[in-house]
Amino acid sequence: MNGKQTTGFRDDDEHTKPLWAGVISLSLGVFGLVTAEFLPASLLTPMSHDLGVSIGAAGQSVTMTAVVGAFAGPAVVVGTSRFDRRYTLLGLTALLILSSVLAALSSGMPMLLLSRALLGIGLGGFWAMSLALAMRLVPERLMPRAMAIIMGGVSAATVCAAPVGAWVGELMGWRFAFVITATLGVFAFLMQALTLPAMPSSGRANLGTMASVLRRPAIRIGLLTILLAVAGHFAGFTFIRPFLEDVPHFGVEGVSGVLLAFGIGGFLGNFAGGFVSERNTALSITLAAGGIAIAALILAFAGASPVVATIATTFWGFAFGALPVSVQSFVTQAASDEAESAGALTLTTFQIAISSGAVFGGLIVGTHGPAGVFAFAGLSALLGAMLIGFAGRTRLAATAG
Repeated sequence: MNGKQTTGFRDDDEHTKPLWAGVISLSLGVFGLVTAEFLPASLLTPMSHDLGVSIGAAGQSVTMTAVVGAFAGPAVVVGTSRFDRRYTLLGLTALLILSSVLAALSSGMPMLLLSRALLGIGLGGFWAMSLALAMRLVPERLMPRAMAIIMGGVSAATVCAAPVGAWVGELMGWRFAFVITATLGVFAFLMQALTLPAMPSSGRANLGTMASVLRRPAIRIGLLTILLAVAGHFAGFTFIRPFLEDVPHFGVEGVSGVLLAFGIGGFLGNFAGGFVSERNTALSITLAAGGIAIAALILAFAGASPVVATIATTFWGFAFGALPVSVQSFVTQAASDEAESAGALTLTTFQIAISSGAVFGGLIVGTHGPAGVFAFAGLSALLGAMLIGFAGRTRLAATAG
């Protein structure tokens, strides 16, 4: 790539050519990162057997990534504030490669947790900067399209990670699934190296700007909604394979099929969430969180039926697929002037929600079984839907910024 200093686009720059190849490289990076993040959900059973730990303990590989990611997002944004964002992004993608290799070679939980911690740094930093990076690759008028492409990487990972992970784990072992994510990381790294321009940091993001963004009422409501809905989602999703095996009694092929349906639902939900968000971001988040709640409660109380479990899991995927793009749209509307700070806060909230959901899920599954986990998931997501729904009715989102 040439060394031209690209600092971003002006709002009125109608003739500047958008760097779509760079946007696609961001989508590839997030595809690899989210695929690696989601893999344990479909591999907990063989991972726990191979490493000689309980399913609940193996599930904390999800917690490790989330906890580290929660701190890594703001830390990367602030700590690299004077670095060219191109090199920062390449370093984060390199962590995806390293973490996947370490996971594939893990001989026990300590090494696996180290690999997941490295993934948390890469994931946290990447997510925290994704919105701001997109704003520097395309003019503002094309931001919705750019974010749709980047979030398409999340949707594709949602479709592929769980079912392909379960299938690969059964045929070639769970370690080979992480070899695949390492390969994805190498491909994304090369694409980013070839397509991203130099992007010197503006040096604006710091703890002060994050505090300023956090004082905005719409941001606070949005973050609390994310905390409730995402914690509920991951409390259930972390233990989806044990649930499908123990409650509706699916075999490996059945689990892979249901998880594929979940992923396809998520892919479609991404576009539905974008469509609704263009009209009302608060409504879009309300519908997504409410959908997660309905699906989880159906699984908790009627999931013993294979047909019901399949339909509910598919709908759950659709609802969750709509959530990230809805949240990104909400944040863009509420704090487009401080994109990196808002992105870091959103990322931190997501990761805190993921880790707390996995922890609560691990505690509940040991005492109340998989059905108890899904009851908790449904109630938590329902509270999130009610909160943002009330905010929407009071037109709080309109006061953002």
